[in-house]
Amino acid sequence: MSVKQEPAVRTRSTAGVLALVGPAMLLVVISSDMVTLVLPMIGTAYGTSKAELAWMVTGFLLTFSIGIPFYGRVADRFSLRNLYVGTLLVFAAGSVVAALAPGFVAIVGGRVIMGAGAAAIPVLSVVAVMRLLPPDRRALGFGLLGAVGGTGAALGPAFGGVLGQLVGWRGLFWCTAVLALVLLPGLLRGLPTTPGEDRRPVDVAGGVLLGASTGALLLGITQGQTNGFDSPTSWPLIIGAPVLAGLFVWRVRTAAHPFVAPALFADRAFTAATLVILLAMAVNLSTLVFVPTMIIEENGLTPGLASLIMIPGGIALGVLSPVAGRLMGRFGPRPLVLGGLIMIGAAMLTLTFGAGSSPILIAAAVTGLGAGFAFVITNVTTVAAEAQPPQLAGAGLGIFQGAQFLGAGAGPALAGVLLDARHGAGPLLPWYDLEAPAYSDLFLGLTAITLIALLVAGRMLRPRP
Repeated sequence: MSVKQEPAVRTRSTAGVLALVGPAMLLVVISSDMVTLVLPMIGTAYGTSKAELAWMVTGFLLTFSIGIPFYGRVADRFSLRNLYVGTLLVFAAGSVVAALAPGFVAIVGGRVIMGAGAAAIPVLSVVAVMRLLPPDRRALGFGLLGAVGGTGAALGPAFGGVLGQLVGWRGLFWCTAVLALVLLPGLLRGLPTTPGEDRRPVDVAGGVLLGASTGALLLGITQGQTNGFDSPTSWPLIIGAPVLAGLFVWRVRTAAHPFVAPALFADRAFTAATLVILLAMAVNLSTLVFVPTMIIEENGLTPGLASLIMIPGGIALGVLSPVAGRLMGRFGPRPLVLGGLIMIGAAMLTLTFGAGSSPILIAAAVTGLGAGFAFVITNVTTVAAEAQPPQLAGAGLGIFQGAQFLGAGAGPALAGVLLDARHGAGPLLPWYDLEAPAYSDLFLGLTAITLIALLVAGRMLRPRP
């Protein structure tokens, strides 16, 4: 029996929808890595090691990556307003726990709770664009969401660093709690109360298998980076992750009401979009993490100057994401995704010669990365969203965005492993004659990953008949 659609669920203006969901999206993306510059302050306060401090980021990312597919699935069943407000309250509660924490374990617990609430916001925001905008404006909506996400990723460390200096690290968490609560009245008034149209029972077992496989892979990689991949805290998790993923696929194929429709995985465009965002996000975040380190270590710049070099990339992403959304209606997603990946690949090749070179060259490469990523994320998000009807798109978007944030978490960790492994070794490029061959090899590896994404997009991301 279908659910009658209430008048509250009507098409809105693009600006109206983004005014509703954009601020919350910006807040949770900023929160993911706002602690990076205050970790030394927390470590000094509690006498914790760098490996322990890493859990401030890992704990958030784990619950974030695991939670996204769950929230995507339940978005097809429950109202956007209830889910959005409830999870934002969880995020605020986690911020309060971290702010009041008497010890380091409690701070990590607060970050985990924050991640559990924050995981809902990106996927619910995309679902809101699907439900509240007419088809001809959705690509633009996704582009604007991409611009918000890119801006948040660029502002996160600066936000945490500045507020951490002004009000202390506890004050930083009080700020996120207050900002989350300030957003609630507008969401209560503006989001529809109509429940989703999918009345099938939620396949809890399938969701647990999917979340466990994602969490095991991310935790295994981060533990391997800290303790070595031969440690008992790493390799069982890395081996177990594909086993759990296989069980999830089996569950999808055999359950009466699977967590996500099996036909979704047979859709070549959706599969390509998911693989491309996984690879592109890994390249993007790895670059954003290690370019500042390279500039400081090898070019001798201060952290402030290093952050200035990264700003043009964030500006390019924010400006071009809406443009990419508009161009999709004219050219289709495939040429724009391919063009974006070519720009990313060119940026990675440039950065193979970045260590010790001109900061202007590095800034140009980072700008090319931001511009290319704008065209990639906007168009593959649109492709993934349109693989299912708007009323049933949550589960597929949960899978898609889970892959996106898995790439964000696993990419920098694996890049760090490669960087450590290449220290002291000769360059892979025989004509490389600068001072830091390890960084050259790192960006050469990221170039290879971009080429794989390019091949996937070229072969599978075809126009729909």
